[in-house]
Amino acid sequence: MPDTPLDLSAKLKSEGEKTLAFFIALQPEQWERQIYTEGSCWSVHQILAHFVATETSLNRLVNNILDGGPGAPEDFNIDVYNERKVAELRDVSRQDMFERYVKYRQQNVELVAQMHEADLQKKGRHPFLGITEMSDIIKLIYRHNQIHIRDIRRELSI
Repeated sequence: MPDTPLDLSAKLKSEGEKTLAFFIALQPEQWERQIYTEGSCWSVHQILAHFVATETSLNRLVNNILDGGPGAPEDFNIDVYNERKVAELRDVSRQDMFERYVKYRQQNVELVAQMHEADLQKKGRHPFLGITEMSDIIKLIYRHNQIHIRDIRRELSI
């Protein structure tokens, strides 16, 4: 059975709650632990900052495609964008980061819940996936977090 906006919205909500619970449960000494040793070399704190930035950018992307836009520009450099946005959130406290994540994820949950079934077939450019359907973009919102959390669990042995 194909996905519906309400199914995807519910999945965004439940996965968002799992993400938040995961980060809240971490110990203070784990928060600054470096997870990636190549490329971005992000700590746990920086990965959550990445999630916060991703929630807002994907909201803009989804709205652009819903409004008939092309999605991300062809020359968009996702790595440069991610580095800049994470750096902007460097000094944000854990608690503030949690609050922002909840707020922005809820905005995405509501956005998807208000979509029509036909909206899920609209196509646009995602910076990682390329030209793809809206349903795939929405699924990547929560799958993206799952991948990073798997990496954190592996590095922290939890």
